[in-house]
Amino acid sequence: MPSPAASKPSRLRLRIAPTAERHLRAGHPWLFDESIREQNRPGTAGEFAVIYDKQDRFLAIGLYDPDSPIRVRLLHCGSPVTLDDAWWRARFAAAVDQRTPWFGPETTGCRLIHGESDGFPGLVLDRYADALVLKLYSAGWLPHLPTLQRLFEATFPTLPVVLRLSRNIRDATSRAGLEEGMVWRGTLADERQIFLENGLRFYADIRRGQKTGFFLDQRDNRHKVGSLATGSDVLNAFSFSGGFSLSAARGGARSVVSLDISEHALREARENFALNQGIPSVAACRHETVQADVFEWFRTAGNSRKFGLVIVDPPSLAKRETERARAIVAYHQLAVSALGTVAAGGHLVSASCSGHVSGPEFFGAVRAAAVASGRRWVELETTGHPPDHPAGFPEAKYLKCIYLRLET
Repeated sequence: MPSPAASKPSRLRLRIAPTAERHLRAGHPWLFDESIREQNRPGTAGEFAVIYDKQDRFLAIGLYDPDSPIRVRLLHCGSPVTLDDAWWRARFAAAVDQRTPWFGPETTGCRLIHGESDGFPGLVLDRYADALVLKLYSAGWLPHLPTLQRLFEATFPTLPVVLRLSRNIRDATSRAGLEEGMVWRGTLADERQIFLENGLRFYADIRRGQKTGFFLDQRDNRHKVGSLATGSDVLNAFSFSGGFSLSAARGGARSVVSLDISEHALREARENFALNQGIPSVAACRHETVQADVFEWFRTAGNSRKFGLVIVDPPSLAKRETERARAIVAYHQLAVSALGTVAAGGHLVSASCSGHVSGPEFFGAVRAAAVASGRRWVELETTGHPPDHPAGFPEAKYLKCIYLRLET
């Protein structure tokens, strides 16, 4: 009978195409299946795959996933390393410590780990006040959940952890006995967490809400919108749970219309306004919720009303590359429609979260709409990712926003 040492499988070793080697050396965190030229044996989800360069030297190590076109998500590239507990602790601390400046008494909701850009590919970790939400996008993390649990327990010993699972790995997580929205560690007192963002209170449905319960990535843009809203009538199209609406109200808006197709989202917007009635400017702002398809509303009702500030922040209009061209047309049409509702001297704030549409493509579509309007306009600024959502490689750059002022 072979000994345990003799039966242990050999290290998974990969050799890759020259182009892929150059990309990894340049900092790209993904190795695609078609770039693998040689593999010593089949691999299992989550095992460490060691990638060698053309001279048979160590190049990188990452999490292997046989069921994903992203065959390896890199953890490290360069000189050989030992992925022991000390290595994991140092990497985790580096990500969390960076967030210290953006998390405090006025802001208790923050992204702590942002996937590949923080060295944890296919994983995000958000904190909402007294709870953590871990979302997995890769089955490669399943064998390493005990390691993650040790990290969380050492740094956040009292905080429960809710587990959110991407649809593409639901089969693998089900086989592992994991369920979407489960309380993975600790005891959760309330699945609707109340957290602070720049002094405003919001609900986050961390077990069933979209993403991890809230769109934390728009925090900086919401703050900017507040500074533009004073004395204005405001339209927030694709309002979701009213983040931009509430920021505008706190900034001194006279009235705010939250427009969304989802009654559930609008109910959450009303609840978030109710949470903040102790702020005088919020209490003084007239808040109206309108349930409608935004594209249809602009066609039928938009031209009958004018607003001093219009925010257009739709969900992703291009979930895959084949939808990119159509999405660019849709962003242009949305901007054309929205500009028709902006009063003279007012502002348009238009955002995109479509990773398949580049910044130049999106900004170009909105600028073209402004030119086509025949009105005089000024571009105030464009923005991208907030610091707790770093974008360390091209495919990570999904968020962009442009600010226009209409002079006439």
